[in-house]
Amino acid sequence: MADRLDMKRRGLFGAVAAGATAIAATGATTKGARAAESAPPPAAPPSAAVKAAEAQPLAPREMALVGKSCSDFMVDVMKSLPVDYITTMPGSTFRGLHESIINYGNNKSPELLTCLHEEVAVGMGHGYAKVAGKPLAALVHGVVGVQHASMAIYNAWADRVPVIVMIGNTLALEERRPGVEWTHSAQDNAALIRDFTKWDDMPVSLPHFAESTVRAWRIAMTPPYAPTAIVVDGALAENPVHDEPAAIPRLARLSAPVGDPAALTEAAKLLADAQSPVIMVDCAVRTAAGMADLVAIAEVLGAPVIDKGGRMNFPSRHPLNGTQRAGALLRGADVVIGIEVADLYGAVNNYRDVIHRDATPMMKPGSKLISLSAADLLIKANLQDFQRYQPVDLAISGDGEASLPLLLDALRRGVGRSDAREARAKALADAARQAHDRSRQAATYGWDATPISVARLCMEVYAQVRDDDWALTTGQGFQSNWPSRLWDFTKPYQHIGDSGGYGVGYSPVSSAGAALAHRDAGGRVPVAIIGDGELMCAPTALWTLAHHRIPLLMVVHNNRAYHQEVMHVERMAARHGRPTARATIGTVMTDPNIDFAKLAASMGVWSIGPIEDPAALGPALKQAVAMVKSGHPALVDVVSQAR
Repeated sequence: MADRLDMKRRGLFGAVAAGATAIAATGATTKGARAAESAPPPAAPPSAAVKAAEAQPLAPREMALVGKSCSDFMVDVMKSLPVDYITTMPGSTFRGLHESIINYGNNKSPELLTCLHEEVAVGMGHGYAKVAGKPLAALVHGVVGVQHASMAIYNAWADRVPVIVMIGNTLALEERRPGVEWTHSAQDNAALIRDFTKWDDMPVSLPHFAESTVRAWRIAMTPPYAPTAIVVDGALAENPVHDEPAAIPRLARLSAPVGDPAALTEAAKLLADAQSPVIMVDCAVRTAAGMADLVAIAEVLGAPVIDKGGRMNFPSRHPLNGTQRAGALLRGADVVIGIEVADLYGAVNNYRDVIHRDATPMMKPGSKLISLSAADLLIKANLQDFQRYQPVDLAISGDGEASLPLLLDALRRGVGRSDAREARAKALADAARQAHDRSRQAATYGWDATPISVARLCMEVYAQVRDDDWALTTGQGFQSNWPSRLWDFTKPYQHIGDSGGYGVGYSPVSSAGAALAHRDAGGRVPVAIIGDGELMCAPTALWTLAHHRIPLLMVVHNNRAYHQEVMHVERMAARHGRPTARATIGTVMTDPNIDFAKLAASMGVWSIGPIEDPAALGPALKQAVAMVKSGHPALVDVVSQAR
């Protein structure tokens, strides 16, 4: 039964939370570790405030609707699209749609997932889309919800990932309740995020809503991918349907823009004629078919592949993987092709962060540079995520993965057997093996040190999951890329890159979304290595994982600092000729130390730690993996070195 109590936005939700049953954690200890374990939380009984609200009778003018509501039709539109989930933090501006999803739509396709912050809701969509290959919808409340969600939307924009953002709003002034509803409404709510969404609209009728929602899906899912937004008028959603329901447009099969075949043939000739060709990729591969095409291109050419890591593009142990020797390969190359490289300038130039900043080319004079990317199809003026302009010899506009089959066909037509290419491939394989051996040797340094070395942290995790169908859901930069240096990545979903926009707080929320997609795929063990600072920006993702039974192994890389900022302050102190000893002021998270195990246990996540003894790490991880395989999230807090 609906109520018309004049509550603030989160008053009702807060009352429910206040009445929830506390979760009791049981302690378990190992040497160097303190464990906190918790069972999945029981359903909370309705609080007194909720019961009182539900007991309020309908006012005489507020008779129950007979027949279908407009929000029911909106659910029909969403059910016509492949939207499996809709994430949300509750809000009054979309209360009609909320009720229709769970009752009229039976909370299936889409299923409503409860989040405790809008950044979590949208961030889950970011990680989910990179694994599932399609977006979910995130429902956010009014002006305040958009502002909370904006960082996650920007991350998805910069990473070129599709998310459908649905924004509650009350457009007509006579429909707004006095007070908070005015504060949370806008005449153009999407204006707050228009610089970093691909398209938005504010439907004013049901036919308008149907067309625009289908259009938002199609635009978001046409490469280059990006978030789109639909503003849902709350008053429209709550009204009854007076006429025949509007028709829902059919969603056509989508295809990606492909590079010009003549240009791809020219690129193939340049690569085939080169003495030392190099392939560089970043966000090129989305599917197993795309990876197979890229592997075939490298093998036909006998050319090394430098993987910048925006996605899992190329098998990490393949003999032609030259990522660990990127500098030397670029310096010796005579033709380089960059496929969906987000920062091509930064990839082929050495840039020095000094007082008088300068950059020097890594490629030798006279070498050729080819770009294949859809990036130029989606650039806006204000935000500078497009990076510095890099001149190239041949620029091909088209989606990288969709264009790979044409490039491969052109190479196969023009490349015959060559002893030189075979010899080059053998030399590259030998060099890759040597680089891998050097990384293995480097990982042993400080193996038994305390705090625990980052190399050991990463390798102990891999030891527990290597025989499973595992997937890493986080970036690797803050782990010195140890996973890609030593783990055996073979499938595109095993690594989905980083945030794109480098917004702190991405890892826990996107990992929750990625783990959701992995859960639906069945049998996978998703792993997130999360920085302590990242987790503290969005800790409520833990509750959503526990509440919706989303299995995920979270390993907290707990160096008790924003260590990148420590290094920045040290660099500035050195530049100014001052001591670096005070660089920890404003950058470390000590006094008190954060107890992540207790934090996780309080939200229903099985947890153990902080682990300080290296010998205790393996057994703790083994327990955590067992919990994940049983269908529950688990967290291991590891006190670790900086990088």
